[in-house]
Amino acid sequence: MSETFEIFLSCAPGLEPALAGEAKAAGFGPLRVAAGGVAFDGSWPDVWRANLRLRIAARVLARIGGFPAVHLAQLDKRARAFGWGAVLRPDVPVKVEATSRKSKIYHAGAAAQRVERAIAEELGAPIGEGGLRLLVRIEENLVTFSVDTSGEPLHKRGHKQAVGKAPLRETLAAGFLRVCGYDGSEPVLDPMCGSGSFVIEAAEIAAGLAPGRGRAFAFERMAGFDPDAWEAMRAEIAPEGPVHLCRGFDRDAKVVGMAKANAGRAGVAARTRFACRAVAELVPPEGPPGLVMVNPPYGGRIGAKSPLYGLYATLGEKLRAFSGWRVGLVTSELGLARACGLPFLPPPPPVAHGGLKVRLYRTDPLP
Repeated sequence: MSETFEIFLSCAPGLEPALAGEAKAAGFGPLRVAAGGVAFDGSWPDVWRANLRLRIAARVLARIGGFPAVHLAQLDKRARAFGWGAVLRPDVPVKVEATSRKSKIYHAGAAAQRVERAIAEELGAPIGEGGLRLLVRIEENLVTFSVDTSGEPLHKRGHKQAVGKAPLRETLAAGFLRVCGYDGSEPVLDPMCGSGSFVIEAAEIAAGLAPGRGRAFAFERMAGFDPDAWEAMRAEIAPEGPVHLCRGFDRDAKVVGMAKANAGRAGVAARTRFACRAVAELVPPEGPPGLVMVNPPYGGRIGAKSPLYGLYATLGEKLRAFSGWRVGLVTSELGLARACGLPFLPPPPPVAHGGLKVRLYRTDPLP
């Protein structure tokens, strides 16, 4: 394959603009925003850096090539002639997943089998789980091959081993923080922190820590991978921002303990504070104003919806004392957001989260 190729950064639907902003700030581009992600042309070091540095992306796919094909025999012949050895290794298993749309090759399962057989017989790589994932997309008779270079989804940073009910994925937490304008230069407070997603992400951003610093990636098992260059990239240290404490409160002492442990594993214990505290006890902390980020229960995730109106009303009442602070609130229910009584701005598009569509409701600095 050529030195440059298309790299696709996937994300939760609804967070494409936030991911594009993050990728542009990281120096990737020119960017092409599409449904479900952002694409740009780059090289293998760009793939490595995207996996290491981007917080909002769910996966990084390398589109390694393709060809037209109108029947299975043609697909088989051209797949056998494809230069698999430039990307795949004969000692690493490959799992092939195929989709077909508006094409004469309409049986995706049969297409996947042909590609698997071509790889096994021409390269010698075993077919199965535990290795690399090759995605085959057949659209309007054009076959495109993409390799999932991430492996496990990128929200699995490696430090959040303990979680409570309905945890917010780190990639979504980072996206919502970015939409709220958070850049690490102000304090963050989450009054219903659960296992600490918002607080830990905010503290990592403030400290300049790469989200992928503590985990492995699928690209490390690909042909042409340069471990020395990768270690040099991982060793690059971003300048630390100012130390503003990121705070998390929750009424459940058990999840507060989980959040503390997660923050310790993430290396941000010195930048975070967690305590067992109910929403009714919430008061503005000492110091400069910042950002309140909260992902309260919203019925569809935890319990019934009707008892939650009182909780949201109490939350809004307490937050009205946070003069100069901005608020970002995630919920699937407009009625619950309205129960807060806060001056929310028009919300951005909904974001897919755990089978629901949630929205981020934001305010300007409160009076």
